[in-house]
Amino acid sequence: MTKVKKEKVSADGEEPAAVEAGGTERSYTELIAHLNPIAQPLASRKLSKKLYKCVKKAAKVKNIRRGVKEVQKFINKGEKGIVVLAGDTLPIDVYCHLPVMCEDRNLPYAYIPSKV
Repeated sequence: MTKVKKEKVSADGEEPAAVEAGGTERSYTELIAHLNPIAQPLASRKLSKKLYKCVKKAAKVKNIRRGVKEVQKFINKGEKGIVVLAGDTLPIDVYCHLPVMCEDRNLPYAYIPSKV
């Protein structure tokens, strides 16, 4: 998922805030705060990290389906794989039918905390 560098404790004993690489990455707990109410089953921190890596590798070899229309089309065709849904996508109505389709066809699916 993300690596966070921490600064050394200063002489006063105060712990400074974590320095983020690039300034845009957030921790797992911060990402969980912005989830949709339907984001169940939510992947754990460890599984989220593995899913992010898996998606990154699949995108590299161009073996990934992105977008609701494309994913829905390939689920209907019977293509196998895992469906990874972002838990912070709005509006919910756009993709709330995908978990039901996955369950009907016995496809594994999971929500990750962020689409980033």
